[in-house]
Amino acid sequence: MRKILIVGAGQAGLHLALGLQQHGYDVTVVSARTADEIESGNVMSSQFQFDSTLKYERELGISLWEEQAPYTPNTTFALGGDGPTPILEWGAPLKKPGSDVDQRVKMSRWLRLFEENGGTVIITPATVADLDAWADRYDLVLVAAGKGELAGVFERDEFRSPFTTPQRTLALVYVNGYLPDPAGPGEHSVDFHLLPGRGEMIVMPALTVSGPCHILFFEAIPGGPLDVFDDVRSPAEHLERFTELLQLHVPWVRDRYTKLELTDQGATLRGAVTPIVRRPVATLPSGGLALGLGDAVVTNDPITGQGSNMAAKCAAIYLDSILEHADRPFDRAFMERVFEKFWTQHGRATTQWSNMMLVPPPPHVLEILGAASQFPAIGNRYIEAFDDPNDFDEWFMDPDKAAAYLGQVVGAPPVGSAHP
Repeated sequence: MRKILIVGAGQAGLHLALGLQQHGYDVTVVSARTADEIESGNVMSSQFQFDSTLKYERELGISLWEEQAPYTPNTTFALGGDGPTPILEWGAPLKKPGSDVDQRVKMSRWLRLFEENGGTVIITPATVADLDAWADRYDLVLVAAGKGELAGVFERDEFRSPFTTPQRTLALVYVNGYLPDPAGPGEHSVDFHLLPGRGEMIVMPALTVSGPCHILFFEAIPGGPLDVFDDVRSPAEHLERFTELLQLHVPWVRDRYTKLELTDQGATLRGAVTPIVRRPVATLPSGGLALGLGDAVVTNDPITGQGSNMAAKCAAIYLDSILEHADRPFDRAFMERVFEKFWTQHGRATTQWSNMMLVPPPPHVLEILGAASQFPAIGNRYIEAFDDPNDFDEWFMDPDKAAAYLGQVVGAPPVGSAHP
């Protein structure tokens, strides 16, 4: 029986661990916290997942919240200016709804399930020295911890990493009392509010430790008018500051947030992410190898909601590749090959699109978003591409392809229609 060590008990690490466990592998998971500590701790992220990655979990029988999580079939977009109403707004359905389950709920349950099924769990904040000591005891060592010392063992890929600092600061709340738009698609809608020069505000339904709720978060341009949480000292103060920003910058939803209450005392989060791609194989001090998984090697800003989806896609590809590899050695060539498979199929397109959305939008993107308010086919395609960002290559990322696409849908001459 092949022995595999996975360091990190998040979306990617536990997804892969449970999948390998089902196929008879001897799997050990290293977690910095127990399941109880995860469940009772602070929120760690937003984590909306689209249907394609929920499908992976259903296939493994680990989608345990089908009857509890609010499924989200609708989306709305609003482009804000300085006035009391948006400059433009539009909505589009998700053909196959997605959902958001608080990682405190999900990871604590998955970690318990892994142990119940006979898996070994080591509770320790793992160090590079630990990793080095473990390397010769396992056939394959994977690192799925995207922060701290362990992430640093993977070399930065300069070519694939255009940023060296965070492009947004994040402030997030899990709340009860957020009211649906009476003229909108209902309470189960992901709402994007684009605030040029300031950042973004995003709303999504979710399931948390106390039941259904809404997650609201600001993606603030560093140093801008939304980046004002550094002096916040308590959850109550965090929510108060958040509400003040809603009043100032998203006044068109004023009637929807007058009764906000935190779901619990761990329901706030602030921080920042530097988007980065790292080389997937680390050489440890003693010469052993470790393979990076999930956000240990590809970390994107949460602006496009791809974090948990990328982690799940990475875990699914690694799972299939490990099973196909059978009893052959897990050498450097295997590790590099499996990562490149993930990068080619999912990582590249998602990363390039996510990075594009962090910089001032080029004219053709503004034209696409404007046209989506008048032509449902454009908005529908844009939303569907969140589940498979590879589609953005065909019509969104490149000005000439965007012009041709808009020409087809809108009926205008394509040449020069999307850019000067």
